[in-house]
Amino acid sequence: MAMKLDHDELNRLIDKISKSDIQEFSLEGEDFKLEIKRNIYDSNPSNQPLITKTSDNPVILSQPLKAEPLTPASPSNAPAVPPPGRSDLTEITSPMVGTFYRASAPGEEPFVEIGATIKVGQTICILEAMKLMNEIESEFNAEIVEILVENGTPVEFGQVLMRVKQS
Repeated sequence: MAMKLDHDELNRLIDKISKSDIQEFSLEGEDFKLEIKRNIYDSNPSNQPLITKTSDNPVILSQPLKAEPLTPASPSNAPAVPPPGRSDLTEITSPMVGTFYRASAPGEEPFVEIGATIKVGQTICILEAMKLMNEIESEFNAEIVEILVENGTPVEFGQVLMRVKQS
């Protein structure tokens, strides 16, 4: 029997586990694995459980369950490093786990295309996480050289989304 969980069911399950005395919880379906472990060593003052979710493309969430809404990328959480072999390019990485969207809505024009020139503060994509749409803004003036993620694709924290040539 294949197991499917929607966001509401997942949130209810996490809420029930967080209110219980359960220290560790693991659930595996056909194409996913969910692990919840309470911080037993109390370095997390709220003692909220942490979530680890894995699938064909492993995704790790290591933030408290009732975290504040995620915010767009800033220089401290989205390192811009040149890719191996192309020292003239800078990688734009995902500042969070979520779903990558190139446009503000289905059928709309993408925020950026290959060859486009972007400016500091310009929205380059949207990352959806827990039903929150987070606009990701450019941290520098650049030209889009590569877009490495397909629209509607899940992305991991630190995954390279685009490569740009800074101007």
